[in-house]
Amino acid sequence: MKIVVPVKQVAVLDEEFDVLEDRPGVDPDALDWELNEWDEFSLETALQLAEAEGGSEVVVITVGAEEAEDGLRSCLAKGADRAQRIWDDSLEDVDPLAVARVLAAAVERESADLVLCGVQSSDGVHSATGIALAAHLDLPRVAVVKGLEYSGGAATVERELEGGLVENLRVQLPALFTIQTGINEPRYANLRAIKQAKEKQLDVVSLGDLGLDAQAVDSAASSRVRSMAPPDTGGGAEMLDGSAEAVAGRIAEIVKERMG
Repeated sequence: MKIVVPVKQVAVLDEEFDVLEDRPGVDPDALDWELNEWDEFSLETALQLAEAEGGSEVVVITVGAEEAEDGLRSCLAKGADRAQRIWDDSLEDVDPLAVARVLAAAVERESADLVLCGVQSSDGVHSATGIALAAHLDLPRVAVVKGLEYSGGAATVERELEGGLVENLRVQLPALFTIQTGINEPRYANLRAIKQAKEKQLDVVSLGDLGLDAQAVDSAASSRVRSMAPPDTGGGAEMLDGSAEAVAGRIAEIVKERMG
């Protein structure tokens, strides 16, 4: 079985940062990079399935610039077999639907039996890439999976619903699932595995290698960031002093003023 795990290296902001004046974004010096939390759980799910089945292959794929290789190396250190980084300058700041279009071409080339995505990314929080990827690939998909078992060419999954309800589904492979945090306990890589990861295959793939061009990616996008600015700051808080009765009376006056 071949399992493909799309992952994302997400930006983590320092407490203090400046918004760029010449283009949408923030000062790169205020950014740190780390593997998306949800992708840690989808990777662990893939590794556990591969270990249980034997002879399986786990391939991690990302769309990102050079800094994304740190995240791929961490996946290789934890046990992934191969990694792919897809990049072109036209992919800078593309939206989740455009990313899904690019990933679809890569997954098709791998002929994956199973695709496991994180439910969402901690920076974008769209929860869109995995579902859009399934649509491009025309694969059966289940979102927000919190339990997964595989046997006989099919997967039995538990899907998290509102109010603590759980839906049980059996899905024939190939299929795509988006994995929720808490489904397992992601492993840590030891020092030996981190060193060995440097020798594992990490391919850098262009849009041309996937049979795509910038126009194809742009046509798949649904939005573009036009501008970015810090939020307007409001007035300072009004501190209320006095007895409980006096404070309650002042609060009532404020509510009437704001509502009237």
